[in-house]
Amino acid sequence: MKKTEEYFLINKQRNRVKRFRKFGDINNKQNDFIEIEYGCVYKSSSKPVYKGSRIETLEDARKEYKELLEEGWKKTNIFKSYF
Repeated sequence: MKKTEEYFLINKQRNRVKRFRKFGDINNKQNDFIEIEYGCVYKSSSKPVYKGSRIETLEDARKEYKELLEEGWKKTNIFKSYF
């Protein structure tokens, strides 16, 4: 199984984080779903607390990602090892 690409966004207050990644069997090219996981950051030096996840279509996930960037969320990789 190949490692999937994942993208992280963090809000302006740096207390919420979201991870977007391909859902399910990444070898299946017909899979057009994205898992969006979300968590809270209580201390800047600690890992985020996982709160939940949901599955969205690729189109809906792209729309949410774009809206979050427009709201001021920033791309980050600092939580890559925690999720």
